[in-house]
Amino acid sequence: MNRSLILLSFFLASRLFAAELYFPPSDQEGGWREAKGAREMRDLAGMDLVKLEPAFTIAERSTAHGGLVVVRKGHLVFERYFGKASRNANPDMASTGKAFCSIACGIMLDEFKGKIPEGLDTRVFNEKYLPQAMPLDDPRKAKITMGQLLCMTAGYWGEGQTPSGMIMGKPQPLKPVKGQDVREIDESSLRVPLWCEPGAGYSYSSPSPHIASIVLRNVSGMELKDYIHERLAKPQGWGAWNYCLYRGDVVMKHANGAGSTALHATDVMRFGYCLARGGKWKDQQLVPASYIQKCQTQSPFNPHSPFSLQWEHNADGHVAGAPRDAFWKSGAGGFCLYIVPSLDLVIYKLGGKDGQYDEKLTRIPQPPPTSDRSNWQPIPATGFHEGTLGGQALWRVLEMTCAAVRVD
Repeated sequence: MNRSLILLSFFLASRLFAAELYFPPSDQEGGWREAKGAREMRDLAGMDLVKLEPAFTIAERSTAHGGLVVVRKGHLVFERYFGKASRNANPDMASTGKAFCSIACGIMLDEFKGKIPEGLDTRVFNEKYLPQAMPLDDPRKAKITMGQLLCMTAGYWGEGQTPSGMIMGKPQPLKPVKGQDVREIDESSLRVPLWCEPGAGYSYSSPSPHIASIVLRNVSGMELKDYIHERLAKPQGWGAWNYCLYRGDVVMKHANGAGSTALHATDVMRFGYCLARGGKWKDQQLVPASYIQKCQTQSPFNPHSPFSLQWEHNADGHVAGAPRDAFWKSGAGGFCLYIVPSLDLVIYKLGGKDGQYDEKLTRIPQPPPTSDRSNWQPIPATGFHEGTLGGQALWRVLEMTCAAVRVD
């Protein structure tokens, strides 16, 4: 090998090594390294701006407020907002926050495995893990495991006015029942009835992850928000953040494990980047890599749908334009955090209605709007596969951003 090839090999190996070791400082200390503009995006991060722009168009047309933020190979390559969204806004991310609860539970199960040695297989409805649930209002709940709570197969009734369940991929219509009450978040979650035997079906039910967060509280001795702050926010250098604890005249006693985290967009990317790096942050293993792997693959706790530990995953290839290791969590209003480890790619689609940007929810001041959206009209649903716009727009943003990754 001649000298030129040796130097080139050394240069490429050095860049790869640097990329593997790179972790962004906090925004206060300089923040993410950037690769903006078509040339830098191509040369530093292997992204095609021309192909990425349409993904932003989908995001812009699908919600009143929002944005698109993309990190590839540790470079912030795309960051654009509209309406009330901006880098330092703290909107209610709705159910996207379930992902944070899940990862916190994964950390807790590893940190306190001496207290909960059976991990996800632990039956938690007993005096040791859930004294708040005693006496049981349904003897079937004694069979519920931590894994079933986090995969929403504990049997809890689905939420909303048109809930549904799923048994081995076949939809099961359900009638609406009373769900969570922010005034008594623990009690209301624990008392939601079961629609099936634990493990016998899947239904998207917010009480399940909140009950998992109660287990975390009882095992760790810390509130969910405090646990996330110590184990994730501080090591990663998040800015101001909170749960949406203030609901009118109600101050919630506990953060809702079912969601409503409120972070700066660049901090959401830190969280996602850590997961894309197998749970590592600098010299620390913040999240067990084995737990992240479970979030990406079909779970033994949920054979009914591609939903594992609060994350939708693509192990079955149902999103044709995305790699099978992609996993993501969406939330009401059009929010979604996507992680694609094989492409070294993290994507955050912001969304939201006016109320999700109300600073009264968090008591963190919100910045002024990025743009006027008073004349916003949603893009028609036609052309987004089939079905309603909301979910399909989320899939399309994922597919189009993945398509912008250069393979040459």
